[in-house]
Parts: sequence; C-alpha cells; structure tokens
Amino acid sequence: MGKRKRLMAESLKEAKKVTAIAKLNDIPTSPRKMRLVADTVRGQEVNRALDLLKFSKREASVRLEKLLRSAIANWEAKNPDKSKELDNGNVIVKTIMVDEGRTLKRIRPCPQGRAGRIRKRSNHVTIILDVKPATVEK
Repeated sequence: MGKRKRLMAESLKEAKKVTAIAKLNDIPTSPRKMRLVADTVRGQEVNRALDLLKFSKREASVRLEKLLRSAIANWEAKNPDKSKELDNGNVIVKTIMVDEGRTLKRIRPCPQGRAGRIRKRSNHVTIILDVKPATVEK
C-alpha cells in the first residue's frame, strides 16, 4: 500500500511541474459578473483567451486578462524548455475558478426611517494552465 501511495505522490508532483497556477484575491466585483467573463475563457487556448479578454466590454475582463498574463509568465518560468508550446497553441486554460470573497455590508437610508442593506461583494479567481492532452492518431 505504501508503494502505491508513493507512486501516486510522485505522479502528482510531476503533473504540478507542468501546470502553472495564478491566483487573484479580493477583486471588488461580484462573483456572478466575474463568472460570466470566466466562462468565455474556460478551456480555450491561451492566445485566443487573451484576445477574447482584450476585446470584451466587461470591466471584469481587464482584471482577468492581467491574471492570465501572470499565469502565462508562471508557465514559462516552470517550463523554459517548452517555450514553443505557447506559440503552437498547445497551452490551454485548464480550469478557472471564481469563488466568493468577503462581502462588505453598507447601509443606505430608505423611506419611513428604515435602513436598506447594500452588499458590496468581492471574489477570488484561480487560473490553472496546462498543455493540451496529446491526440491519439489512428
């Protein structure tokens, strides 16, 4: 049993050498708005994803573009010998997760002396880049 665990740990370690992760915390945008932009990029090739974000009208796309560029730089640092993979279009956005961050609660005056709650939401985004799985030729 110990040998199998050790092999699994080594295979996970090898997989982490190839993948690159970038994370951005406490972005002052609601998670729902950020997920709309993240869904357009998920599973795309990296250069295409950059183009999609650059020409998107949404405000969240500016922050996601910067985060994606950071993930690309991390991937290049981890894989200096595979620099042609980026140009060939083999690096993809494997996963992109948008999690809810802290919510700031503010109060706004409402009619008849009441107070209405304003929730200023934030989110955390994580991008993981990986190489496309090799296609099997018949």
